[in-house]
Amino acid sequence: MFQLKQLSPGGVEAALHKVERYRLLNEPWEAESICLDILATDPHNQPALVGLLLSRTDQFGSERGATITEAREVLSRLRSEYERAYYSGLICERQAGVHLARNMTGDGAIAYDWLRQAMSWYDQAETIRPVGNDDAILRWNACARAIMQHPHVRPAPEAAPLMLE
Repeated sequence: MFQLKQLSPGGVEAALHKVERYRLLNEPWEAESICLDILATDPHNQPALVGLLLSRTDQFGSERGATITEAREVLSRLRSEYERAYYSGLICERQAGVHLARNMTGDGAIAYDWLRQAMSWYDQAETIRPVGNDDAILRWNACARAIMQHPHVRPAPEAAPLMLE
């Protein structure tokens, strides 16, 4: 196979800007690749880890997209307890978005469960957030609005009892 070329330490900052640009251009695979290059040079680079996680969640629902497991693998490498909770919520919220977009039978209940999990993570993040950082509150409210604005996003009905004769 190929031997990947190493990014120079001096190129990390410019590469981080490219990650954001490719995400904005809706090219998460490019952003993910750049993050992996940065992390090969600087394995603990927190902005690159966040970029990697976000670029993977950007791929949810696409044919060749990253999985929840791949996105969650990044969480343990984040130093901040707040960021681990916040991005755990974001992973759940973005998975809910896949089900909201598909809108197939049962997707409303699945989206509801993912949104409620996200809200739980955001609640946890809110309690340990840095002063002045209300991101977890903003995301929690977005999840609540998604539930309130979509009538089909509800908990799954309890299974009907079987009638034995």
